Amino acid sequence: MRPTAYPDFGLSEEQRHEATFGHYYEYPGMDGPRGEIWCYTDRFSYRAGDVAEFKISTTASAFDIEIARDGAAERTVFSRKNIAARWQETPDQCSVEGCGWATTFELAIPADWPSGAYKVRLTAEGGDGKPISSEHLFIICPQRGVKGRILQVAATGTWTAYNTWGGSNHYQGITGPSRNEFARRVSTQRPWCRGFVTLPPDAPRVPIEVDLPPMTKPRYPHMEWAYATGHSKKYASSGWASYDSHFFKWAERNGYGIDLVSNHELHFSPDILTGYDLIVCVGHDEYWSWEMRDAVDAFVEQGGRAARFAGNFLWQTRLEDEGRQQVCYKYAARKEDPVFRSEDTSRTTNAWDAPEVGRPATTTFGLNALKGVYAGWGGCLPRGVRGFPIYRPDHWAFKNTGLYYGDVLGQESHIFGYEVDGLDHVIRNGLPEPTGTDDPPEGVEILAVGLATQVEESADVPTGWLNDEDGRFAAETLYGSPSDENLEKVKRGNGMIVSFRKGKGEVFHAGSCEWVAGLLRGDQMVEKVTQNVMDRFLGRQAQ
Repeated sequence: MRPTAYPDFGLSEEQRHEATFGHYYEYPGMDGPRGEIWCYTDRFSYRAGDVAEFKISTTASAFDIEIARDGAAERTVFSRKNIAARWQETPDQCSVEGCGWATTFELAIPADWPSGAYKVRLTAEGGDGKPISSEHLFIICPQRGVKGRILQVAATGTWTAYNTWGGSNHYQGITGPSRNEFARRVSTQRPWCRGFVTLPPDAPRVPIEVDLPPMTKPRYPHMEWAYATGHSKKYASSGWASYDSHFFKWAERNGYGIDLVSNHELHFSPDILTGYDLIVCVGHDEYWSWEMRDAVDAFVEQGGRAARFAGNFLWQTRLEDEGRQQVCYKYAARKEDPVFRSEDTSRTTNAWDAPEVGRPATTTFGLNALKGVYAGWGGCLPRGVRGFPIYRPDHWAFKNTGLYYGDVLGQESHIFGYEVDGLDHVIRNGLPEPTGTDDPPEGVEILAVGLATQVEESADVPTGWLNDEDGRFAAETLYGSPSDENLEKVKRGNGMIVSFRKGKGEVFHAGSCEWVAGLLRGDQMVEKVTQNVMDRFLGRQAQ
């Protein structure tokens, strides 16, 4: 049975308020006399033979480095001690412009390092004689596609959007004349914030893990934990440690061959998909460019399979400066984005379902975020369903699971949340059918449906941090005005599992950020469904 009280992280009421509503972030010099060390690489990903440039700034005169591949088992592949280093000045707006640090250390990627995520740990001596450290992560891409292997696409567009290092991201910031605005442009040339690379096992996930008694005001334990432990406020919203890593490790432990690429590789090198039968997206995967979608659409149309165990497919971005800057004006797009109403809609930065973009999210993955979005977070369904209610248990994805109509898949492991994707639908003869209003793919089958909401809403309890801003934006995007009347049309959403054929290929989409929680927590039914999808799409069983 789940606890019925929020965890206590030793914070006062004032500190809990600051943890939830405040803007705190990592920046150069934050650790004072004790000293610090920071690192980023010139690119998110490399292939064998490429030279990775490590940009390092530290108060120490030298540092040690260790690099480990983070797969089913963590394996150290490189280490070196006593590398000379120095402190490098950083622009105030580094989160937008980039840090601009000189290269401290270079490494040619060996041909025998397999594709995957590589964690970098740097250690040095602090001003008090005690160790200081930091972590970074980069990806090694495969040289070529191999049939029978999974290609996982790391959500680096979303990592970039949520990275708080330096002060600004696509949510909060120190940009603008009053230094209080989110950044319309964010740089890849800066360190990852704390919690994106590694986390302790007890780090809270976003969905609340308590059974709340009636009349309980919403709280956000992951933010309180982050404040109490010195992690980024956004650690639980994005990053390798919270999301992408769990599927990659699960796949390797269960005998699947798996390779890894970044979103950015899809943008610049769509041919990297060639040779694969299956691509997989997981976790919180919110920000994509037009080119990234083009790569997936072409892959599936030509016979590839795509499995998306991820939620919140919402924002179109554009990449500039050879991918070093990610641009997304978001809510300010209509007023500020200089190319918002240009003829080339591939440059527009807004929700995919905005009329000015004209490329519904559903046409790639079958679901969209504007018919979601929140579940099990704060005051958004705090006592709602925690898994996917099943409507079509006879579908191939549920074979040998023992699921019945009306069962809830992943209820105990809490795979439904914290942001989910859905469709407008009706119930006919006890089964959900798409209405077609949001351009779903022809033949899409809705397998499971749970409730979601765009607004924290209660007649009896004050709402918390999540207000109705997202609902108002959805109302304006879909109906032209953020009025109360239009808010009523959008504030109640849903999250779904769908399956459909597209061209010569096929797509399976479990529209939830938290599917990986079922793999992390060893939920046998969730694992079996995942295996069913992987095995079918890899051709391991009869179609």
